[in-house]
Amino acid sequence: MSEIPPETFLPTARAMVIAQLEYAWAEVSARLATLSQEELDREPAPGALRVVRRGQERQPRTVGAGDWVAEWPQGYDEPLPRTIGWLVAHLTEVFGERREWTFGEHRRRREEFVLHGEVRAAVAGLTHEVDAWRAGVRALGDEDVFTVGRSTATPIDAQAPFGHLVLHLNRELIHHGSEICVLTDLYRAAPRPADGMLGA
Repeated sequence: MSEIPPETFLPTARAMVIAQLEYAWAEVSARLATLSQEELDREPAPGALRVVRRGQERQPRTVGAGDWVAEWPQGYDEPLPRTIGWLVAHLTEVFGERREWTFGEHRRRREEFVLHGEVRAAVAGLTHEVDAWRAGVRALGDEDVFTVGRSTATPIDAQAPFGHLVLHLNRELIHHGSEICVLTDLYRAAPRPADGMLGA
């Protein structure tokens, strides 16, 4: 589990948004550390959004610059079920794009990040982006939380105090991290065929 920096307990806006980020990541990263390939790939319902090899997608849109792509429906907010692999990939490109346009080169968009379909590589990719984001946020001063335009990833980011973006990514991590935990709970609680019944 990730160590919670002691400065997160100070009574400042910066400390509070960092504390929420750190605690959320500690919970999610602990679950990701135990994730199996079967859990990553399992479709919770027919037609679920997946991470697949390029050329094997079922949806009209994809995100990802490498051999693997995350499927996206034509309608941005179309409520389709998602695999854990998709949730991990989505968090990777969300944190990657915001890190790039806040602390990085201000060059790559979400479609240009490399995603992975193998469980350990997928978790490592997300961990890299979240760790880089956490380091950047922790390096800022108290007043930077209120700086408008600290990130230029989106028009909203450019017009809002930076603390709003930190809270937004915290919400993304809590929201999708909770989905990952629920899906793994359901998978692990599902009855499995007894050894003697396999192939029956």
